[in-house]
Amino acid sequence: MTRYRTIRTESRIIVAASIGTVWAYLCDVGRWAEWAPTVLECRIRGDGPLEPGAWVDQRARDLGVDHRRSERVTAVDEPNAMAFAGTMGTSVARWGMEFVPVGTVGTAAMMWVEVDIANVMRVYPARALRAQIQRVSDREMTGIRAAVEADVQAEAGSP
Repeated sequence: MTRYRTIRTESRIIVAASIGTVWAYLCDVGRWAEWAPTVLECRIRGDGPLEPGAWVDQRARDLGVDHRRSERVTAVDEPNAMAFAGTMGTSVARWGMEFVPVGTVGTAAMMWVEVDIANVMRVYPARALRAQIQRVSDREMTGIRAAVEADVQAEAGSP
């Protein structure tokens, strides 16, 4: 029997853009490198849509090492939620985004990450791992907000 402990983090922001705008931005996986510090390139395998069962392939850099990784799309509930499953180190990991409209032109966005700490990752203190994941998620959410709001500003300024 495999024994593991699950840790979970949540990061929340308000984006000054409609839920449709935020949704469209996050569905464009080619732009994930704009907000995810470890993602260098990203695409949906076979160039299909973001839908359950699809695979998101990435070229990434962790701890100064380039590598490839893939995540399976596990849920798509347009425009409310999306979720993925993959690995973090030697452990199973899941992450997702949830969106709720706020007023007429705002969106509350929440990113959650769950990791089933297993194998050699059990030697790391869970509190330290959770804090690291939280810092990265908070940074990613700030990047999402900045990118989406910059797009909205650019569109507002164009004739």
